[in-house]
Amino acid sequence: MEFLRSLGDIGLFLHAMIDAIIFPIPAFFLQISLSALSPDRAIWLATIGFAGCLLGTPIGYAIGKASGHLVLNKILKQKWYDAATSLFQKHGEAAILIGAFTPIPFKIFTIISGCMNYPLWKLISYAAIGRAIKFYAVGILFYIYGRAAEQMIDHVLAIVLLVAGVLITGIWFVIKSVKKRKIRQAQSPAKVSAEPGHEPASK
Repeated sequence: MEFLRSLGDIGLFLHAMIDAIIFPIPAFFLQISLSALSPDRAIWLATIGFAGCLLGTPIGYAIGKASGHLVLNKILKQKWYDAATSLFQKHGEAAILIGAFTPIPFKIFTIISGCMNYPLWKLISYAAIGRAIKFYAVGILFYIYGRAAEQMIDHVLAIVLLVAGVLITGIWFVIKSVKKRKIRQAQSPAKVSAEPGHEPASK
């Protein structure tokens, strides 16, 4: 952490990139540290962190495809690994969105995505939404409140992320519900026509 902090902007970029691959400490902490030193550059620092994360996401995904189960078994307890896998299988998009802006290590989701052969473009898309919320929420707080944001970051950021999480998850469930309803409606005519004694309407 001290070495990455000494590199400044480059250190944050590298930290955010390896955070999506294997590094155990979230880039969130280095972003706060550098933003507190230069609040006027907080938005720029958020952009650097965001870009680094997006670059690291496909690398974490590739690790998942190559040997993800082995890697995750090394860094997670078995019960956590099973729970994360089950959650991802049932709610892949929601899991990525929530994981992208919560304290849960993001590398878990990039690696699991590779393990499950989840579409890479979807992973990057949902990661971009979630990570943008997290990086820019911190950047905006420091840009507006300066160094005082360091004292309020835990409380305010928790509220911001919670509200964002509820909104995104709600929107996601609505979209999924609409898709399921459309699928059922599309299948209904086929079921009716397949019933015994039902003759299709003559032209």
